Formats: sequence, structure tokens, C-alpha cells
Amino acid sequence: MRATFEISAEELDDQLLNQIKKMFKGKQVTITISTETDDTTYLLADPANKKHLMESIASEPEVSFTADQFEKKVEDLTNSESNSGE
Repeated sequence: MRATFEISAEELDDQLLNQIKKMFKGKQVTITISTETDDTTYLLADPANKKHLMESIASEPEVSFTADQFEKKVEDLTNSESNSGE
């Protein structure tokens, strides 16, 4: 079993430790503490980079379809995958 907790340092308390003990009772655990920023937050932190990324996203073509069209596409893809294995 693996669990990831993303919390502020202020939320680290005895109650959290006790909950972890209950979740992993009788098991060896490894606890890693990290202050790493996730990729999205890091990339959007720089205003120039954020502007470039937002412009790139906006320039992508928009695709829309009905629920029936989506179900048909999923069915077609599922059938083509099962037929490719034959």
C-alpha cells in the first residue's frame, strides 16, 4: 500500500502520525519529506513562461462531439484494438 499526503508543515501533528500508524499497522514504512513544487506550478510561476504556455494551449484546435459520437468512437477504438491482436 502507498499513500501520499500533501499538507502544510503546520498540519504535521500527533494526530496525523497516529493515523499513519493505524493505516500501516504491523508494516515497515518509509517516510519521505519533500518541498518540491509540482511541474505545473513550477512552469506557471514564471510570467513569461505562463504566457507562452497559455498561448500554446489556446492555439490547439478545439474538438467537440456529442455523447453518442464519443461512445461510437470508443467502440470503434476498442474494436480496432481487439482486432489488431488477432
